[in-house]
Amino acid sequence: MSGSRSKARKRAVDFLYEADLRETDAVTLMSDRIGAPETAPVPDYTITLVEGVNENRERIDELLTQHIEGWTLSRMPVVDRAVLRLGLYELLWCPKGDVPPVVAVDEAVELARALSTDDSPRFVNGVLGRLAGIRDRLRKALPKEETPVD
Repeated sequence: MSGSRSKARKRAVDFLYEADLRETDAVTLMSDRIGAPETAPVPDYTITLVEGVNENRERIDELLTQHIEGWTLSRMPVVDRAVLRLGLYELLWCPKGDVPPVVAVDEAVELARALSTDDSPRFVNGVLGRLAGIRDRLRKALPKEETPVD
């Protein structure tokens, strides 16, 4: 995970994870940190991801709930939940050519490998791989106002 987008994803997962733990809004948490002397500059792509996940969180959680097998969102590790939310946002809401599905899944798997349990990469790969396989159908089913501009 060396690229600037990979680092931006890691920062986004950090914000999503902390907001989930604190049961607070991720965008508010991030906004409070931006510009604070103790906070490193926040990449634009991190802001895009946190805002996108936050804005589409209800639909993201519905889709994850429908496609995780043997788990509930509330039962899974908080970091896995953050990684899955970010990965699914990139799969469905980023403009088509911006983040290829394989990249969205691979990056999420790498985040799970770096940040979570030994079983998490396989779990994240399975869930996002299933969703990537039906990506076009899922994107077509999004309400018009949620459909990414391609």
